[in-house]
Amino acid sequence: MSKPTSPTKPSKTSRRTFLKISGASIIGGAAAYWFSGGSNGGESFAANLKEIKADRIVPTFCEICFWKCGVLAHVKDGKVFKLEGNPKHPLSNGKLCPRGTGGTGALYDPDRLKTPLIRSRVDGKEVWKAVSWDEALTYTAKRLNEVKAKHGAEAIALYSHGHGGAFFKTIMKGLGSGVMAAPSFDQCRGARTVGFKLTYGRAVGSLEQLDTPNSKCIAFIGSHLGENMHNTAVQDLSQAIDRGASLITVDPRFSVVASKSKYWLPIKPGTDIALLLAWSHILIEEGLYAKDFIEKNAHGFDELKQYLADKTPEWAYVETGLDPSLIRKSIRELAKNAPAAYVHPGRHVAWYGDDTQRSRAIAIVNALLGNWAKKGGFYLGNKLSLKAAKIPAFPPKAKFKSPSHFPLANKPCAYDVCDASLSTKERAATIKAWIVYGCNIPLTLPDTRKVIAAMKELEFVVAVDTMPAEVTSYADVVLPENTYLERYGELHAPLYRQPYVAIRQPAVKSMYQSKPGWWIAKSLADKLGLGHYFPYKDIESYLKSRMDNSGLSFDQLKKDGVILGDNLPIYDNAAQMQFNTPTGKIELLSTTLAAQKGLSAFPQYTRPEQVPDGFFRLLFGRSPVHTFSRTTNNPELLKVMPENEVWLNTDMARILGFKNGQYVMLENQDEVSTGPVRVFVTERIRQDCVYMVHGFGREDKRLRASYGKGASDARMVTRIKRDPIMGATGMNVNYVTLRKVG
Repeated sequence: MSKPTSPTKPSKTSRRTFLKISGASIIGGAAAYWFSGGSNGGESFAANLKEIKADRIVPTFCEICFWKCGVLAHVKDGKVFKLEGNPKHPLSNGKLCPRGTGGTGALYDPDRLKTPLIRSRVDGKEVWKAVSWDEALTYTAKRLNEVKAKHGAEAIALYSHGHGGAFFKTIMKGLGSGVMAAPSFDQCRGARTVGFKLTYGRAVGSLEQLDTPNSKCIAFIGSHLGENMHNTAVQDLSQAIDRGASLITVDPRFSVVASKSKYWLPIKPGTDIALLLAWSHILIEEGLYAKDFIEKNAHGFDELKQYLADKTPEWAYVETGLDPSLIRKSIRELAKNAPAAYVHPGRHVAWYGDDTQRSRAIAIVNALLGNWAKKGGFYLGNKLSLKAAKIPAFPPKAKFKSPSHFPLANKPCAYDVCDASLSTKERAATIKAWIVYGCNIPLTLPDTRKVIAAMKELEFVVAVDTMPAEVTSYADVVLPENTYLERYGELHAPLYRQPYVAIRQPAVKSMYQSKPGWWIAKSLADKLGLGHYFPYKDIESYLKSRMDNSGLSFDQLKKDGVILGDNLPIYDNAAQMQFNTPTGKIELLSTTLAAQKGLSAFPQYTRPEQVPDGFFRLLFGRSPVHTFSRTTNNPELLKVMPENEVWLNTDMARILGFKNGQYVMLENQDEVSTGPVRVFVTERIRQDCVYMVHGFGREDKRLRASYGKGASDARMVTRIKRDPIMGATGMNVNYVTLRKVG
């Protein structure tokens, strides 16, 4: 039997084929998932869970989604058996969402990555070789340095998602590369960030600065709060409802929040801007806007009024399909409760290619309501000041040479980094290597086919992950990271109504050969000759030095998990405020956009293309149980939601002959298929749409819990429409048809 050769660069014709990670020696087939049943006596353990007393309780913060709620991990005999919200932490207030309570499923998932892997050759075939950390990191550093020497630092790109990505950004800065992309920028929040900055001079934050508990009326336009289970936001909304707040939901689907609403507006997809312009028209024409606030704090009101003159509810009715009386009633409901009322800015806002202007339209309605820095509207957040670690200055940063140009994209778009990794007839690829941290890129970026083609063309790919996600199958090196319950992380001190600093610390020892992200980054930096950018022995000494230099107790932080700062004013009652815009005011008329050729100073409505005959517009969203593909292999969460469904209108199901619970295949306009997936027949969705939860339809057997369950909406997103302002990848422009299985 021939022995595996040392790692070699794959040939151009065979580089990075799909390579499964399997076998108990590589994935965690023998995981100590000791409380879920089976031979470890888990059934009796689970039955007596309430009677078990912890040896210790460790405060940390969650990473099942990005919200970072405070967690108390209950540990018995060196194993976590329960997670609950930290009552001292202002984001959790003693409560966790369903996903957060399922964090033990991620820790003890039997399919976890166990050891570093290198793609190698045996008898001419590519195989995975389990290696030591030293070998994996030495090889990774060698390959990255080769790419830098041959093509320059800007040929190396980082994809990152999650709190630990900060350590890998330090490596990128040390290398001299500015090609750092987060899929959330162009696929989720970027258009909102740019739209609100253009209007108010600042973004609304990743913990949105919404004074929901004091709101009297809230409008949700495509924001699925309650299904999009951000713990604090749901708690805040519950308080508002308990205090009598009225809700308005604009959505093609009767969502959970729609069921709590006074008004549901089942809008035609792609026509949101028409509704928002009509709302603004009514506020001005009926004199319902905050006159004194606008007079003192806004720029371009007269021009806006003229622009909106013909944007009547009757005009919007033709576009949106919404009755003019419903349009009037809903905005009057907001106006009568202003300024303690707002239109939610949303989070995932990359939909139809006009996404920045859609966010601008939301910002303008809020400005007319006069709710900025007002109780029940938007509050001004505060942040606890922490001293940064002292490190040497970074070398000059090589900028990303994007194949596309978007004037207000202030950071690389993830989609364009993928584009730049592919050669075309017109240009050669400029990106030659990827570092992928916590991003399952094939199921995250639009058009899975394109992402896979790019990964095959790259000279080197290293993936850092906890699970054998699809991205790892195309990597050259796989580095297994700890779950959040096994590691320290960077301190968290966000902008929020209550300033605080929180710590992530390990509840249990590292399992298998996995390592914390900070250790992986620091050790790789040492191999790259960049160790001086990590001038500390270990993460604990680094965190302690930051706390000490900030005049805060590290011991107290470890004990409580969080330290609160002083309560500071979150409202501004001044008649005239200052805004970080070119005019120093809220820009109803954007001077920045007016100066850009081909862009409109006001939100412009463009009629969306019609759904082709025989197809439905594909809509997708979230579940309160899952965080996209990150959790769809989680054994605990799969018990609650094992697969997704495709929502189909009752009338259309009758016409097409589909029954509730029947399995179907989906096929999109480009003849790409996914499934089988069950049909959920309901009156809660428009006739021209179908809807499904994102993250299912996993396609390889190494993810044993989730393989073959449900359908992949990501596979269906083979076309996009780019936002001309900042490059958001509008993905709700795909269409599917349903066919019976067999």
